[in-house]
Amino acid sequence: MADNGYIYAVARIRSQELHLLNAQFLESLVSSGSEEAALKMLAEKGWGSEGQNAEEILTGEEQKIWDLIGELVKDLSVFDVFRYENDYHNLKAAIKEACTAGTHPGIYMKGGTIDPSLLETAMAERSFEDIPQEMRAPAEEAMDVLLKTRDGQLCDCIIDRAALTEIRKAGKASKSDLLGLYGELVCATGDIKTAVRGSRTGKDKSFLLEALAPCSTLDVTRLAEAASDSSEALNAYIAATSYSDALDELKKSLSAFECWCDNLLIEKIRPQLHNSFGLDPLAAFILARRMEIKSVRIILTGLRNDMPGNVIRERVRETYV
Repeated sequence: MADNGYIYAVARIRSQELHLLNAQFLESLVSSGSEEAALKMLAEKGWGSEGQNAEEILTGEEQKIWDLIGELVKDLSVFDVFRYENDYHNLKAAIKEACTAGTHPGIYMKGGTIDPSLLETAMAERSFEDIPQEMRAPAEEAMDVLLKTRDGQLCDCIIDRAALTEIRKAGKASKSDLLGLYGELVCATGDIKTAVRGSRTGKDKSFLLEALAPCSTLDVTRLAEAASDSSEALNAYIAATSYSDALDELKKSLSAFECWCDNLLIEKIRPQLHNSFGLDPLAAFILARRMEIKSVRIILTGLRNDMPGNVIRERVRETYV
């Protein structure tokens, strides 16, 4: 579809942006005092229906995103870059289920490009040819590792690397600057998280090189060398990259770094609020909705567990509007 083919779609998105949650509303949720009170406030915004629990409401909001985009765009595959994360999560779950006794309800995520039952059956029957070609080699390698060594962490690393590679590849292949940026940021920040975890657990360079996915904004060889050397060397390398602003958050925790990554993404997509053409405003809206759902989940979980308000606030993501 040509850029001018998205004019109507962008106009619809502009109207939907009026219903996005802002920082003031999220603060009100944090200050509501209880999960029940927060859910009532969300209901007034049109989130959920009577009798639904928090997770059902959040799942329903995720589905609303794709229902709307499905009305506006004939070919949803242009947004597969956002859906591959769920596919690879489900592949990982299917491999682990196939290598253990019994079934494990609730381990699969909706919203991917592949029916989870297909992955479940394929892994149970070792039918690698029944899954997409790009998944076959990492799936077979990860299952072989898990069966032979029972090393669940290495299994995860193999699949996570494949996921980052596919997300970045899809972003680059799109005709969207925003999707290309998204793919690069997801891959690079995923590599940094892997390197930090590897450094803290004493992983060697060869392990890290197997776990890191190549990207444009990081030299994964130097990243692996630094992470396997020391935390000081790793910090020094990150300080020399475009992700240097994340160092203070990394020193706090990986969850603080993940919040920084999400906020960086919101910052990068905000200019789309003033763009009336092309695919990018739609992609930005999808990301904005996903981010607000993530923030609401964080708030509800915090309220449910009686977490202090200041702790919840530190984890809430910035808003698009």
